[in-house]
Amino acid sequence: MTIAMLIVFMLGYTLIALEHKIQINKTAIALTLGVILWTLYIFSGAPHIISANSSAFHNFINAHPDYTHLPLKSQVQKYIINLQIIEQLGNIAEILFYLLGAMTIVEAIDNYHGFDIITNRITTKSKRKLLWLIAFITFFMSSILDNMTSAIVMMLLIRKLLTEQKERWIFGSIIIIAANAGGAWTPIGDVTTIMLWINDNISSGGIMKSIFLPSVMALCIPVFLTSLSLKGQLTTSISGSATTPKLPFSKSVRNSILFTGILCLLAVPVFKSVTQLPPFAGIMLTLGIFWIYTDIINNKKIQGIPAADYRITNLLSKVDFSTILFFLGILLAVAALEAMGILHALSGWLNTRLHNIYLINLSIGLLSSVIDNVPLVAAAMGMYPLSAETILPATPEAHYLLNFVRDGDFWNLLAYCTGTGGSILIIGSAAGVVVMGLEKINFIWYMKHITWMALLGFISGIGIYYLIS
Repeated sequence: MTIAMLIVFMLGYTLIALEHKIQINKTAIALTLGVILWTLYIFSGAPHIISANSSAFHNFINAHPDYTHLPLKSQVQKYIINLQIIEQLGNIAEILFYLLGAMTIVEAIDNYHGFDIITNRITTKSKRKLLWLIAFITFFMSSILDNMTSAIVMMLLIRKLLTEQKERWIFGSIIIIAANAGGAWTPIGDVTTIMLWINDNISSGGIMKSIFLPSVMALCIPVFLTSLSLKGQLTTSISGSATTPKLPFSKSVRNSILFTGILCLLAVPVFKSVTQLPPFAGIMLTLGIFWIYTDIINNKKIQGIPAADYRITNLLSKVDFSTILFFLGILLAVAALEAMGILHALSGWLNTRLHNIYLINLSIGLLSSVIDNVPLVAAAMGMYPLSAETILPATPEAHYLLNFVRDGDFWNLLAYCTGTGGSILIIGSAAGVVVMGLEKINFIWYMKHITWMALLGFISGIGIYYLIS
């Protein structure tokens, strides 16, 4: 059954990667994949299921004496249904509810045209200066917002400023790299860092301190190399290109929506550190406060125009629930592989063959240029359990195990490599896929002109981490 699960998993991944070719939504494939793998697992036979984690199984049976008289097959089914799936759903739900809250706040800011406050402040007409400005605005924007939203906002601006397609492709490629690099160094900047943060593999201060400089390096090298080929001035007027359509809200209201939304997102790590409650509780609290604030605004008729369409209740329909369900399917699929013991076996193989956290994460980072980084991180978390904070010196390979404690080098590098590795190919990240769709960037063109620069930045960032760690 292990081989069957691996075949189904690889087939599902292939179909997800070929989404645009086969015209079948990846969310539908991911949900189907997740449930099929759990179905194969529950029918894989009691010996296989017990051997994957015999201590957990026996502890569960000992905690439920009424199950001891059941046939072994029934005991295993109770173990899967009442323990394993419940635990996995709890872990997955923390991530999904956090994403739901954060995406709702970002969607509201976008609908109030709050981001125009940022983009309208760009006044340079030099193409080189504009490239650096766009890169760093995207970099810092994606450290708070999700990468895809940051990429969309900046691409809409670039479309208004540049008329030549190839120049838009160049700027769009840098936006992809900047969005992925920016999302890697904060706990709320990317789905993968959110996953690691929620699971306590990393802390807010730890990831920002460790990964900021490598992420800057991963961005600066491609931007510098790209800027060498850019010459001349913009012909489009910036001040007139980013005009905001007539809205029922004044500029001060839009400013307050932007700053309140960002403060709500930034407050979540603070809430977690003070209360020790999981991040989803913090995002739900701040979403509630943000919701109350926007409802108070919408209870008025600003500039004589009713603003009912801007209420959160109406904006919820615009939240990308397809993405949330995609993560549900993928995380369920990876959880099934973990329950079967496949990920544990894979981690053992990597430790034997490589036994070096830099080589392991380099391999995972290169894989993330082809495979979605969410399942890669989920798989790595299943392969390498979090080590105890205190490891006795006498413990075999104590020095190696220290890499897997909270804020250990393995987890920091995992966040960096899976985040920035997605820039190596245009299909390697959500930001890349959305920019590719907006500008119809050719896959081969990106691989020929951008891949080598993104790869150089990626490897240089690992080098910087090695030097400062």
